[in-house]
Amino acid sequence: MELTHDHFTVIYKILSALEANMDTGQPIDSKLWNAQALGISEQRFAAYLEMLSDSGYIKGVEFRNYMRMPVLCYENAKITLKGLEYLAENTLMQRAYKAVKGITELIP
Repeated sequence: MELTHDHFTVIYKILSALEANMDTGQPIDSKLWNAQALGISEQRFAAYLEMLSDSGYIKGVEFRNYMRMPVLCYENAKITLKGLEYLAENTLMQRAYKAVKGITELIP
């Protein structure tokens, strides 16, 4: 699967939601934070969570089998330090991009 800007947008949203949830001290609300809320398929949502977990950006995601059916459990998902670093780096990159774009628009 080729990662495009849209992929990174969704990944950024997932990490941002987990970062914002740090203030609550509660498990993430799976009714508000799910594939439908992000506008993607359940399969893609599960794939993103698995990639983020395998890469060390999040923890607390479990993949279980229930009656031979895969079940994704992510209510205990939490962002890791590596995930926070990713958010910080990408926020700075977005700001730099906007600044450079603004400068190039001013130059004839």
